[in-house]
Amino acid sequence: MSTSRDPYKNPFAASDAARHSIWDMLVARDIDAFLSADWSMVAGDFIEEGFLGISGNRETNPDRWTLAFPTLAAYRDEWLRQAHDFAGKTYGEDPRTAIFRTTRLEEIEITGETALVRKKFDGGIRMTDGGLDVMKWQTLYYCRLHDGRWKISGFTGYLPYPMG
Repeated sequence: MSTSRDPYKNPFAASDAARHSIWDMLVARDIDAFLSADWSMVAGDFIEEGFLGISGNRETNPDRWTLAFPTLAAYRDEWLRQAHDFAGKTYGEDPRTAIFRTTRLEEIEITGETALVRKKFDGGIRMTDGGLDVMKWQTLYYCRLHDGRWKISGFTGYLPYPMG
């Protein structure tokens, strides 16, 4: 992992408006909302109609992947459960700093009004007991330009990182 990268800095120029706004949505806003356990901060970032979330269950074999989130409500409920669980733990370092440090979103493929976004987590958060809460997974987000802004229409997540 490169130490010269500023994990808080959007790697996409403001002139690349699509990629810049997608990074802000899937990194900065997502992290801050998760740490606040505040779904309202990200609720507008999703397209509810037709939303679909697949969990890779950290398995490389697609036969073990599941239709974990057939609706946005199902994903929201799990997201909130995870956020509250996270908030109940004690960390040996600032969780926001650690999550930004482990998060990579540097690949966004855009064709027309659709985007495939690759978000990777490679690292962890130090716990107060000296252990490490390991963050090593990746998610493929499917985004669309919807009502004038980029939004998430679905994802395949909880995939191992690296894969295979």
